[in-house]
Amino acid sequence: MKKYLIIIMAVCAAFVALNSCKKTDGNINPLSDIKNLAVGTYLVQDSAINFNLNSTSNTSTVGIIVHQYPAGEEVDHILLYTTLGTSADTLKWKLVKSIPYIKGSTATLSTTTAELATSLGVPASSFEPGSIFTFFTRAVTKSGKTYDINNAGDNGGGGLITGPKYKSAFSFTVYVVCPFTGGMTGYYKVVRDDWTDWQKGDVVHVTDGPGANQINLSEVYPNGGTVINPLLVNIDPVTGTAAIPKVTYGRYGGPTSVQYVAQGAGANDVAGYVFSCIGFITLSINQSGGGSDYGANKLILQKQ
Repeated sequence: MKKYLIIIMAVCAAFVALNSCKKTDGNINPLSDIKNLAVGTYLVQDSAINFNLNSTSNTSTVGIIVHQYPAGEEVDHILLYTTLGTSADTLKWKLVKSIPYIKGSTATLSTTTAELATSLGVPASSFEPGSIFTFFTRAVTKSGKTYDINNAGDNGGGGLITGPKYKSAFSFTVYVVCPFTGGMTGYYKVVRDDWTDWQKGDVVHVTDGPGANQINLSEVYPNGGTVINPLLVNIDPVTGTAAIPKVTYGRYGGPTSVQYVAQGAGANDVAGYVFSCIGFITLSINQSGGGSDYGANKLILQKQ
């Protein structure tokens, strides 16, 4: 009985302690009163200008168009930063420009190859096709507060930063490209071949396609097999973007052996890029055959 009394007394003491901690105005949690909350702000992306930066043109322009979320604190101007790669570490950011913002309007957050080179303090010729720049935005309010990717909550991936319904514009990624000018026929060192027809360091032969903006990989796949149809890659002459329409390209055995099919692994058969300016080929090819889908296989070649 004594044991039960001690437990009851302890529980009562806990309730007394809790009750003594209550606010006299009834607001247990300060965040339960809207007067204790601050109004922030963020930028909404309206549209994209371009995400491919032509390293051979000083006037190539990339960027997005945004507006301030109407219910947020009024934005005075927007700072546009960049970094090579994808790091959100502000110590790695370089300021590209400051863009004024007028309430109720849109703002164009863009830069050219020349402007980007100036902000980074390097020549534009150092922008290697295939590399990535990430641009980060920072909204500066009339009161002097700032909002960027580092002080906006994301609720585990479905919130303000990555939640698709918000269309927030905290960052965007740009890919460095160069125009396709043809003349790709030659020998290439294998950097990577997930299909394992070749080993890293092997040398393969690539030829130009019958079309003006094509290359032919029939001497790459099937290695040691029989070509059924040419394995052609179609290339956008402006950006070097490469697509591989679905094709039954070959087999590795006799006439009754499995026939293999290749197709660009991305939407609309896009497989990657072919950069004639540096003799570089990077493709993601979906391979299938004999009722099996082997998924996307990376092929990277560098001209010798």
